[in-house]
Amino acid sequence: MTTMQSDPDSGAMASEGRFAAAVQIDGAPAARYRQRFGWALIPIVTASGFAGLGYEIVWTRQLSLALGTEMMAVLGAVAGFFGGLAIGAFALDGPIRRARSPRTVYAALEAVIGLWGVVNVWLLPIAGRALAPLLGTEPAPALLWAASFALPTLVLLPATVAMGGTLTVLERMMREARGDARVSAGVYGANTAGAVAGTLVSTFVLIPAFGLSGTLVCLAGVNVLCALGTLALGRDSDRTMAAADEARPGTIGELRLIITLFATGLLGIGFEVLVVRLAAQVMQDTVYTFAGLLAAYLLGTSAGGLIWQRAGRHTRDGHLGWLLAATALACLTTACLAPYIARIAETAVEAGIVGELAVAMALFLMPSTAMGALFGLLAQRVRDQRGSLGWAVGINSIGASMAPLLTAQFLIPAFGAWLALIPIALGYLLLLPFRRAALVWAAAPAILALALWVRPTPSLIRVPPGGGLLAVREGPMVTASVVDDASGARYLEVNGRFRMGGTSSVRSDYRQAMLPLLLHPAPHRALFLGIGTGATVVGGSQMPGVTVRGVELSREVVELLPWFASPATARPAPRLAVADARRFVAADSDQYDVIVADLFHPALDGSGSLYTVEHFEAVKKRLSPGGVFCQWLPLYQLDLPSLRAIVRAFLEVYPEGSAWLNHYSVRTPMLALIGPRDGSNLDLAALAAQLRDPAVSSVVRPLGFEAPIDLLGQYLGGPRALSAFAGEGPRNTDDYPFVTFDARRNVSALTAPPWSLLLAVTRAMRPDPAELLAAPQRDALGDRLGAYWQARNRFLEAGAALPGDPRGSALIGAASPGLLDAIRLSSEFDPAYGPLIGMAKSLMASDRAGAARLLREINDAAPSRGEARELLAREFGQ
Repeated sequence: MTTMQSDPDSGAMASEGRFAAAVQIDGAPAARYRQRFGWALIPIVTASGFAGLGYEIVWTRQLSLALGTEMMAVLGAVAGFFGGLAIGAFALDGPIRRARSPRTVYAALEAVIGLWGVVNVWLLPIAGRALAPLLGTEPAPALLWAASFALPTLVLLPATVAMGGTLTVLERMMREARGDARVSAGVYGANTAGAVAGTLVSTFVLIPAFGLSGTLVCLAGVNVLCALGTLALGRDSDRTMAAADEARPGTIGELRLIITLFATGLLGIGFEVLVVRLAAQVMQDTVYTFAGLLAAYLLGTSAGGLIWQRAGRHTRDGHLGWLLAATALACLTTACLAPYIARIAETAVEAGIVGELAVAMALFLMPSTAMGALFGLLAQRVRDQRGSLGWAVGINSIGASMAPLLTAQFLIPAFGAWLALIPIALGYLLLLPFRRAALVWAAAPAILALALWVRPTPSLIRVPPGGGLLAVREGPMVTASVVDDASGARYLEVNGRFRMGGTSSVRSDYRQAMLPLLLHPAPHRALFLGIGTGATVVGGSQMPGVTVRGVELSREVVELLPWFASPATARPAPRLAVADARRFVAADSDQYDVIVADLFHPALDGSGSLYTVEHFEAVKKRLSPGGVFCQWLPLYQLDLPSLRAIVRAFLEVYPEGSAWLNHYSVRTPMLALIGPRDGSNLDLAALAAQLRDPAVSSVVRPLGFEAPIDLLGQYLGGPRALSAFAGEGPRNTDDYPFVTFDARRNVSALTAPPWSLLLAVTRAMRPDPAELLAAPQRDALGDRLGAYWQARNRFLEAGAALPGDPRGSALIGAASPGLLDAIRLSSEFDPAYGPLIGMAKSLMASDRAGAARLLREINDAAPSRGEARELLAREFGQ
């Protein structure tokens, strides 16, 4: 075994001697040429990695738009990308080794990548639109995975095959330039360092500035520069290729090397998937969160390759053994840290993106550095034995392509995301060489793995003081939980951060369903995109004569719906589909009278695509004649630029669109964008008839919809008011996903007063009855509506101005002046009149004089109403 380990080194020295003797460039010594050529190649190697990861970022986003964001679709897309790399690495390995001019080969590969990157500006979206109807609304998981694998594999194949060969040819060029056979780890490290930059620059700079198509064009420009730069370096080293490419004697059996390369690709990407999955539960889970995690992973990988190039450079079994053990130990260290990342993240997130990057580094840097060094060693072994890197890249990519599927469909369901880190670490130990020293190398990680295995699985779900955790469902994409707070209110939480409703918001959820249903004169079929606790869907199913269908992305959320069941669910249960909402709408062939899109958290990665022009257009195709689309927006989670971009996108598809409020809460304000398919005015007579119908009235009266003015009072503005509010600026589109990349400001909006954006909207928009009602109806109701809208706005201003969280008499003293102002403007404004009467009644037990005074003020402010006057007469004889 010792002899076999020393032979490659002596072979390398002999080859380097032949190389140095053979090369003369215009009479200059070979060493001088190698130095100049080698340094010039470094930026090309780095730029190649920059472009490669930039493409992956863009293509991943395009594929998610086409295929959906279910885990099976994501897994298939990742597998397809790595599959193309593997094909390219295997197919191009021989031609690259035999090529007389590797620079020409490399330039051709970069040209193919750049050309196909530009072609995919059009090809990938077209292919995605064609695929959705073929898949159907609810494809079987195996079919979805297969289609998601086939689409990127086939559509991206020219580019990914070319990418699969670039590392091999770059390594050969660098080896020739430096006259050194041991450059594999360094080339891999430099290329991956470029990938770090490509990840960050594409996500933080290029896509926000130029959109997906513009970024692809920029990356194609990088490919062109790489190709031209390589060709400009000269062409006089071709004649030495045969000597430089002589295969070296093997150090280990080929089967064992295949297994190790395959397994390290599988384990490395599996580890990445698990850590990203865990981090989603404690970090902001925006597009920038993922970019930071990926960059940290790649940075460690790059550092490991470069460190090994400078310090290691030997491929003996001893080095392989302790690198495998070190990688296992580093993975387990991250597992030890995982239970505390919630606390770390809470502190670090205050620093914004920098803080999230710091958390990502804490999770990934040690393990990925060890992984980078490990692949550098293995790649050099393949180079020594076979003469090039293609075989190493191909085998490793096959393992990487299988990792997401294995992780999501086996490891997470079997162990959970945290505990699954232990089998990943133990997998590295199983690859240790069969020798006595392996027991020493394996001791520390094996003991740590055992200690972690027997300890209780940590929970990353935050339970409020005095509350309790009632149920948890952990899946490949999300962890859904049901939590009780100290007051007994129950709510649904996704990934430990995003509340999806609860028992305290049932009335609001029902109103979310009823408002768009009442705006349709005779609804029969309704589609709800997004389910949450199911209250909105259940609320819609209470409307007489309406058949309801719901679509929810996460199966784990659907499994927890029984925790929020109520007597109202005794009616026939709505039909629910577990699917991506975008793909469902694109694949569906049914028509609906009303389509309601739930509150999608705008900062959450993937949600921004549900607010694009293209999605709104797809929804419009599913509306029957006279149909209504309602898009709910959480004003307490949005910033002003994102809201305006969404409104511009909405008005492009629904030019007669309007804006409505759900309720008059300043704590959780919600805005509805209502898009009529045919652009007609509201039929006031039909609305009044609906509200008089006993079957309808029994459902909507408890929600505060007694008369038409109760519903019309929530109107904020029509197309002219919306257009003036939105102004000029970018629309949110698939190609320019403004909302997705505005995530940092939308995250900041979570810490702003929740009423900030609501007041900005009400102050900027001036509702016009002419945009809402036809002329005869407008003449009868216009003045009353105008007064009601003024009262509503004064009510909201008063609510926002309340200091702190006053209770009892302090609340009455702080709130009553604003409420009195509201009913002076419109005595019909029940959201102010009702609470004032309630305040007066509550004062009677403790301050009868104050109660009488408040009742007189109420009567003076709204003399047309008799409740206050009757109470004065009955209780005080006045």
